[in-house]
Amino acid sequence: MTREENVQKQLAGRFPEVSATIRIARERRIFVDVPEKRFIEVLDYVREELGFPILCLIIGLDEGERFGIIYVLSSSDGNIVTLKRHVPRESPVIQSVYDRLPNSEIYERELADLFGITVTGLPEGPRYPLPDDWPAGQYPLRKDWKPEMLGSKEAAINE
Repeated sequence: MTREENVQKQLAGRFPEVSATIRIARERRIFVDVPEKRFIEVLDYVREELGFPILCLIIGLDEGERFGIIYVLSSSDGNIVTLKRHVPRESPVIQSVYDRLPNSEIYERELADLFGITVTGLPEGPRYPLPDDWPAGQYPLRKDWKPEMLGSKEAAINE
């Protein structure tokens, strides 16, 4: 049994509700869609029990009716597990993983600044990556956002 198949088997055994969503894309790459209500539990299991303690990246996606949030975790031998969670567009709120993975802070600030996703439990800190004077309620990585929404500020940017 390969390392990927072993991870798949252990995940499916512990979390039967994700078994149908586990996909081995290729050698050393495993993808899993995780229900929001079980996300933290699955994340902890993957990190602590399956040996993927390194957070490489968090990516936000505007999928129309909902947002997808992808967490890329690595093991010391270079295997990667990608966990994906979804939150509804009308109430995009997630729990921070900062207490487990302190390097998540910058990525979670990006989710807040660029998508308008509320990240509960994230320590207070500066905005990132948008400037402090960026207008509230303007989230430039949402598919429905247009530069014209900035009004006169957009004209100043283009000059």
